[in-house]
Amino acid sequence: MAEAADTQHLWRQFRTNKGDKALRDRLILTYAPLVKYVAGRLGSGLPAHVDEGDLVSYGLLGLIGAIERYDPERDVKFETYAIARIKGSIIDELRAMDWVPRSVRARARDIERAIAELERKLHRAPTDEEISEKLGLSTDELEESLTDISRSSIAALDELWTVNTGGGDQVALIDTIEDTEAPDPQGSLSQTEMKEAIGEAIARLPEREKLVVTLYYYEELTLREIGEVLGVTESRVSQLHTKAVLRLKARLSGSTTRASLES
Repeated sequence: MAEAADTQHLWRQFRTNKGDKALRDRLILTYAPLVKYVAGRLGSGLPAHVDEGDLVSYGLLGLIGAIERYDPERDVKFETYAIARIKGSIIDELRAMDWVPRSVRARARDIERAIAELERKLHRAPTDEEISEKLGLSTDELEESLTDISRSSIAALDELWTVNTGGGDQVALIDTIEDTEAPDPQGSLSQTEMKEAIGEAIARLPEREKLVVTLYYYEELTLREIGEVLGVTESRVSQLHTKAVLRLKARLSGSTTRASLES
């Protein structure tokens, strides 16, 4: 309790003296474990050559930005706000490195498009066999592609993609915190609409993929721990996670396109 009171006092001091770098640095030290936590979570799904220390450095930039921009009047916990900013900062830096092979990016887009087209046609989640047939691949080749994507990609619910808003705005799937400084807040789905769309999309996932998403994002288990729960290998869990994310992206991209057309 005393530690929480000290932190609240520190925030009050910082809000009164925004330019005080010493106070800002004390807040950075207080919340530095958040950066380590986020870097560890994102790093678990990245290739071995990506150094976790680098991820921490990228994340610290996000933490600093979060501290400087945080508005307690929004009635959002700082930890929630900061984690979204830290993730965004790390992902932005990884994207700038552009280390994902073009062939892997292209295959991910092909799978996402195939899922979207099949869902529109079948009005349900397509099976692996249907996706494979649509792509002209065997199921083994599809699994191999999913493995390549999971190893080379930061495919996650935190990943950004362009929503058809007219201005090419980037919308993060789970970063539903309103940004009052955004250039066109009306161009993206509202917080409530986004949460509803996410909840509906997750509910319609095949059972095993839904379970992976729930255990990873809500229960915060690692891929290895999920594998132990399901009785499968960590690489198989990674495939299921990647496939779930591609399904969600395909479904939500369709939802946001429809919302844009209807508005």
